[in-house]
Amino acid sequence: MASEGIESIFSDILERAKVLDPVNSRKWFDKLRVLHLNGGLLEISCPDDSTADYLDKHCKSSFTRAGQQRTGHLITIDFKVDHQQGRQNRDTVSVAGGLKLHPDYTFDNFVVGPSNRLAQASCVAVGQSPGTTYNPLFLYGSSGLGKTHLLHAVCSEVRSKHTVFVTQLLNCEDFVNQFIRGIEEGDLSGFQNRFRTVDMLVIDDVQFLREREQSQEEFFHTFNALYHNGKQIILSADNPPGEIPSLEERLISRFNWGLVARIDPPGYETRVAIVQKKAHLRGLQISDEIAEYVARKVQANIRELEGALTTIYAVATTSGEEITLKSARAALEGQINLTRKPISITDIIEVVKSHFNVRLADLQSKKRSQSITEPRQICMYLARNLTKHSLEEIGGHLGGRDHTTVMHACSKIDKASCSDSAMHALLGELTKQITQIPQY
Repeated sequence: MASEGIESIFSDILERAKVLDPVNSRKWFDKLRVLHLNGGLLEISCPDDSTADYLDKHCKSSFTRAGQQRTGHLITIDFKVDHQQGRQNRDTVSVAGGLKLHPDYTFDNFVVGPSNRLAQASCVAVGQSPGTTYNPLFLYGSSGLGKTHLLHAVCSEVRSKHTVFVTQLLNCEDFVNQFIRGIEEGDLSGFQNRFRTVDMLVIDDVQFLREREQSQEEFFHTFNALYHNGKQIILSADNPPGEIPSLEERLISRFNWGLVARIDPPGYETRVAIVQKKAHLRGLQISDEIAEYVARKVQANIRELEGALTTIYAVATTSGEEITLKSARAALEGQINLTRKPISITDIIEVVKSHFNVRLADLQSKKRSQSITEPRQICMYLARNLTKHSLEEIGGHLGGRDHTTVMHACSKIDKASCSDSAMHALLGELTKQITQIPQY
């Protein structure tokens, strides 16, 4: 085939693949290039290993079907990385037993808001200068809030700026399993060499170490070896170090040596921005009205936001209709977690009143005693994070206070949550109670 003809055929195959599998389609598909199309083999050039891995795992079937539709013949798809000649594989983040980087999980694709600003900024700093700032770096927060995204983003940044670095990215469960395998095979020295000689060790869900004494012992020595050699360590968990059950004190102490950064559930404005960013990644055009609707409906975490967007996208593509607010509502109708009435300030006040045993009249009064001020400020903080109400509206529900008073209250409670584990736990418990209130 002539070169121009191959390019034209591949362009058509690409568009067909997007239609066949809209959920996994991405804007960066346009960067793919055809290397070879002959004898039933279509070789597609990818910019890096993570892109090739994503396509091979999620999109091979749709590309194969698209190729067969376009050519009328059986087609075999092969995604290839265009490595530079003679380039060593030391800059590959995923070494033996590690995780492949996700092409979507970059700093550019991470939406920054008040709930995650410290965590994002610290990861950017580490990506620029690993081993010299924030070492170790410990991220914590509930599932689905972006911890894994940031870990992948740091690794991508390090790979692009420090090409001779050896980095190991893996789940804690994989670390434990490889340690067990090393014991069973009598090759502990091989295991230790694999993890104690890297330039950056990144472990997700480190709480998996709990109640595993031998694994904690091994990780303790691995941590010491890397730290004392100036190597970067990044960890994530669902709780701060001191609240991980059955974790040895010496590990808790070391995890606290560097920066511990919390990630909270995103506020309303951040959720809107996340929906818009996720839609853009898929080449999907949605109105601000639809993004705001999804952000109001889904308040738990980013993963559920993406799931809602996927549902809307898939239903619209299947029906062949334009995505409208009406079709978005229809697509999400019946999903229990998404059809809740938005949390109200009244819901929040009722839960806080019950916990602190105070009256609504006291919360709305001018009283400034600690027993009244703290519950009032907690109401403002939770209303800011769990509802779409403005600062003025929140202040209006609590005695007609102005927006500066609400801002001060939110800032004070946020700082208290960062420095006081009891306050952090209390906010989590109150949030859980509020979000579980039955809605009719």
